[in-house]
Amino acid sequence: MQWEQICKDPVLQNLPFKIETNELGQIVMSPATNKHGYWQMMIGMLLYQLMISGKVISECSIQTSKGVKVADVVWFSEKFSTKHGYNTPYSSAPEICVEIVSHSNSKKEMQEKMKLYFEQGAKEVWFCNEKGRVKFFDKNGSVTRSKLSPDFPSTIKE
Repeated sequence: MQWEQICKDPVLQNLPFKIETNELGQIVMSPATNKHGYWQMMIGMLLYQLMISGKVISECSIQTSKGVKVADVVWFSEKFSTKHGYNTPYSSAPEICVEIVSHSNSKKEMQEKMKLYFEQGAKEVWFCNEKGRVKFFDKNGSVTRSKLSPDFPSTIKE
């Protein structure tokens, strides 16, 4: 299925979990907990407060070489916004892509998503665990702090 068809299909509306596609266009489902949603909102609010300009959105669909992946939270610059608007899915990854990592996510799965986001042009990928600890990555690997949002905390208080 094409992403546009998935988004318009009434059967797939209001699901209690997010969906993505794999490289064959098959739907992949990921159940999300309320805690997952909490961290998603906290990260989005912090990015909104800390970044001078740009936009923050959640559940951001990004076309990759292995299907459409949905980042939990993203931040993108005005330049990205002008170029891509709210196209669905984005053909390029926003500058910051954030994943909330739950127990159901494997390390391999998260490494693959990070690789795909970087391939699509992301500048940073962040992983937040279920305790609110954030790890920052750029194309060269793990970094202590975000270069794009240096005041973003490495631990978010609940």
